[in-house]
Amino acid sequence: MKVTLRGVRGSIPVPGPDTVHYGGNTTCIEVLTDAGDLIILDGGSGIRQLGNELLAKMPIKASIFISHTHWDHIQGLPFFVPLFIPGNEFKIYGAFDPVYGKDLKSILSQQMEYCYFPVRENELKSQIEYTNLRERETIEVGSAKVTCLMMNHPVLNYGYLVEADGKRLFFTGDHEPQINIYDPEDEEYAEFQEMIDTKEQIIGDFINGADLLITDCMYTEEEYPAKVGWGHGTITTSVAMATRAKAKKLVLTHHDPIRTDAQLDEIFKSLALRDDIPEGLEIEIAREGITYAL
Repeated sequence: MKVTLRGVRGSIPVPGPDTVHYGGNTTCIEVLTDAGDLIILDGGSGIRQLGNELLAKMPIKASIFISHTHWDHIQGLPFFVPLFIPGNEFKIYGAFDPVYGKDLKSILSQQMEYCYFPVRENELKSQIEYTNLRERETIEVGSAKVTCLMMNHPVLNYGYLVEADGKRLFFTGDHEPQINIYDPEDEEYAEFQEMIDTKEQIIGDFINGADLLITDCMYTEEEYPAKVGWGHGTITTSVAMATRAKAKKLVLTHHDPIRTDAQLDEIFKSLALRDDIPEGLEIEIAREGITYAL
């Protein structure tokens, strides 16, 4: 199984001289099994270049799993050229929005209404099938299995476990571990903390032994107090997840759009000074274009 990072930014694409090393495109991950099965996790702006490269390999058959429908995770789909070409086949998976009562097809179609985009969804000429997933539902994609798990974000967000060729990859999508809303002296504190600990252990058990863990790490510890509730993690929360899961490699992604290459370099250097990283855990800063062969 080969995993290629096609987009590693959060919120908005940020091309320019200060982001050229780590990349400025928003979230997209390409997964290719040894048998040639193509799985795409999220459709941020990074999916555009992937689509351009796939044009040399048509006809294309792929499964696209959307963690959630915030724009930085779907904004590249209207520019994914293979969707417009007859003969290509795509299965698109994601969550039903229980707040607005919209299914995945409705949300993605609305992104291509004339008030947002000059080309309508019905002009996509490939064969497209949409599926709303239930939590822990497993989809077989050729030789691979993809299973979703609900994470914590202001909109319903699925993390995806991809199992293929004897290896396990888990991508969190956007995720902020829950925090205790009570003070330690409050009567409700212990019960609420027990609930949080249980949820974190559930995630750890679900991804236990992951060969590659790709986590939302948008904020530094210094920035996080001002961003509580925005739905994103830190190095500390990512390392804690990797530790519980006994993961082999941790890749920190969804970089804040204000983060420059130089600042990400400093964050990488700071990892050597931490005392919470278990022995044997490799940690890297996500970089657009890098491929991990599992």
